[in-house]
Amino acid sequence: MKTYLVTGGAGFIGSNYIHYMFKKYGDDIRIINVDALTYAGNLENLKDVEERDNYTFVKANICDRDAINKIFEENEIDRVVHFAAESHVDRSIVNPEIFVETNVLGTATMLNAAKKAWELPDGTFKEGKKFLHVSTDEVYGSLDDDPNAYFYETTLYDPHSPYSASKASSDMLVKAYMDTYKFPANITNCSNNYGPYQFPEKLIPLVISNALAGKNLPVYGDGKNVRDWLFVEDHAKAIDMVQEKGKLFETYNVGGHNEKQNIEIVKTIIDVLREELDDSDPRKAKLSYDLIKYVTDRKGHDRRYAIAPDKIKKEIGWEPETMFKEGIRKTIKWYFDHNDWMEHVTSGDYEKYYAKMYDKR
Repeated sequence: MKTYLVTGGAGFIGSNYIHYMFKKYGDDIRIINVDALTYAGNLENLKDVEERDNYTFVKANICDRDAINKIFEENEIDRVVHFAAESHVDRSIVNPEIFVETNVLGTATMLNAAKKAWELPDGTFKEGKKFLHVSTDEVYGSLDDDPNAYFYETTLYDPHSPYSASKASSDMLVKAYMDTYKFPANITNCSNNYGPYQFPEKLIPLVISNALAGKNLPVYGDGKNVRDWLFVEDHAKAIDMVQEKGKLFETYNVGGHNEKQNIEIVKTIIDVLREELDDSDPRKAKLSYDLIKYVTDRKGHDRRYAIAPDKIKKEIGWEPETMFKEGIRKTIKWYFDHNDWMEHVTSGDYEKYYAKMYDKR
């Protein structure tokens, strides 16, 4: 039985990955979930697995060297899947130091703990161990409007925000460990994820939540910034496949082949909500494009992201399965069915943060 140490497993992508892994492997694996439970970490995301005998939750910060070393000392960890990170660009602009601390120093802590636990006296590593660092396409910077331009694994890094700079730094740190120590690791760089359990400061859940409440839908700049959208379960499958089939020391781009302008995303959500709501539902009457409110553009806002997942398809056999028109309906249905979850995460500190970031624009 392999033991997986998942960092940030109570977050959006991490919790979806844990659900995917238990769905695929059942009782044949063990998962230890380490999460500091900051604003985006929510144990409600994992209520249906918390009673499993092969699941353990540990509340700890990845910067806490003693806590992380203790986990490795008390468990024979076979795989590390490193999701834990500060991930919202707006927050990085307001408070970049936290992003450097968590994303760079936290990654160093994880690398050092795994290296200490896995390294043999001769400098090689125990067979079968692997560390997967989950990163972002934002490290590559911005593409122009040429529809034939894509990010490849060979694209030079050109981060434009404190968030992407911190992720680029952590990527480089993992690369350095692979090169210097032959540390058994991979890096994945993914496009924008969407799906269940996403914290509602991100575009899609924010628009769903606000539209159902009849609130304004803030859109940065002219709304024509382009992102490549990846359904989160497809991403979870890619991570598992890289762990099992990926060549050590390699980087794999994970993209969705779903490029959309931000304004197109917002209008699609409004359209789907109007289709899904009964005519008798009072929320339907408030749903229109009139809710869209263009706000001052984000500082350093990248114009376009687009990933070419050619390498992961060729070497591993992964490709995205969920096109956006299907994935967005699945996502909206999930939020309809989990209204209590949305109410819990959009109260208190999140409301204060939302007001600070948007009400004055």
